[in-house]
Amino acid sequence: MATSSKITERIGKRLSRNGICSRREAERWISQGRISVDGIPITSPNILVNEKTIIFVDGKKINTPEKTRLWLYHKPRGIICTTNDPEKRPTVFERLPPELPRTILVGRLDLTSEGLLLLTNDGNLSRMLELPSTGCVRKYRVRVFGRPKTEQLNELKNGISISGVTYNPILAHIDSSRGRNTWITMSLVEGKNREIRRVMEHLGLKVTRLIRTGYGPFKLGTVVPDATLEINNRMLAKNIKQIKVEAERLRNKIPNQLSKKFLPSKSPKHADNRW
Repeated sequence: MATSSKITERIGKRLSRNGICSRREAERWISQGRISVDGIPITSPNILVNEKTIIFVDGKKINTPEKTRLWLYHKPRGIICTTNDPEKRPTVFERLPPELPRTILVGRLDLTSEGLLLLTNDGNLSRMLELPSTGCVRKYRVRVFGRPKTEQLNELKNGISISGVTYNPILAHIDSSRGRNTWITMSLVEGKNREIRRVMEHLGLKVTRLIRTGYGPFKLGTVVPDATLEINNRMLAKNIKQIKVEAERLRNKIPNQLSKKFLPSKSPKHADNRW
């Protein structure tokens, strides 16, 4: 098996980088005899490969990985984050431009949520972005029915447990109120299922709109609903370096995982009109 030239990596990492499967899935596929290297079925996930190694999965040759790419996508409400849906509801992947290569979705949103999704052709980048230990802050603008108290939101900085589920610290800041509706900016570093909706419900508030506006260094900005925007190579390299620096800082337990820098310096005027 070819493992001698240039940079080598484990077979699972290579398949993940190609967006074929996760490393754990690769281990399972290897045990099932579905993967061969240079024409020989492999039985160990510790096999090292390089760019010249010929890899087959289920008899199909895997191409040399392309350069890492990443797109921003503005998900509208009513679109689900899956490749197909038994209920025949529209999916994100059905809405993407046909010229996009095979991509992996980063940071799923539920059916009625909207805003920023990330798409990449690199499985390793996808995994890095989604791990809470990486420290990528997810930022949201949330409209709730009700009038939350500042004291209630401040308590979320310490984390909260609801029905046996523990949620990590959340920063929440009231932007504006109109009648019984309140806009809140929320920042968190994990994405448990329906986390924001459950936390707000626990506080006696009903979420009526939820928009993700940021994910780590990536911002929704002016991307319109149902549109995609590719991050250029230079900016993507800078962003990835920034993410790795943040992850290293967290590994060394340097404070400031969630700080006021993730909150607006002042509440925007007429916030309701912006969305």
